[in-house]
Amino acid sequence: MEMIPDDVTLTEVGLAPDHKGRVLLIACGALAHEVVALKRLNGWDHMDLQCLPANLHLWPDRITEAVAAAVAEHRDTYGSIFILYADCGTGGLLFEKCKEMGVEMIAGPHCYSFFEGNDRFAEHLESEISAFYLTDFLVRQFDAFVWRPMGLDRHPQLRDMYFGNYTKLVYQAQTDDPALDAKAQDCARRLGLTYERRFTGYGDLATTLTAWAG
Repeated sequence: MEMIPDDVTLTEVGLAPDHKGRVLLIACGALAHEVVALKRLNGWDHMDLQCLPANLHLWPDRITEAVAAAVAEHRDTYGSIFILYADCGTGGLLFEKCKEMGVEMIAGPHCYSFFEGNDRFAEHLESEISAFYLTDFLVRQFDAFVWRPMGLDRHPQLRDMYFGNYTKLVYQAQTDDPALDAKAQDCARRLGLTYERRFTGYGDLATTLTAWAG
């Protein structure tokens, strides 16, 4: 079984020598596990995956440029290219760039929304304004993407400054994994938040890829 590391950067999965007639997915590295799982589950062998560094989310102003460069590199060799990034903090710049380049991107403000389903997430957005969300990827990489970048490993007293206005941690589980559930509960404890596990599966990621694969 092919394993995709959580810190996958510029890793191309299954790129065939002959790209004509194939589909390229340019995705955030945080979605690598889920996209590979969906490809295998559905037999989408005509879809190739290139992941950009997941840690671009620490600098969202760099996402649009990185996606544009990846599209430019491959657009002459693939029949179709799709972008597996939501807005992800780009302030609409990624959407405008994708429209300019003539490529489609997954809808939604961020992965928390499309994993739950954009319509469903929007329904309870106001009532969960004090919720902090984690996905499978972020539970695995909590220290690398939350704890250390926020300086909480060096200055734990900052926790209440950052999270004092949050009331709960919502773990949006893509898979049924007791080990991840236990780790997510520990993340909530470390942040001083109540814990809620919400099984979302792949949400709009699955339905979007199904449409693109067709």
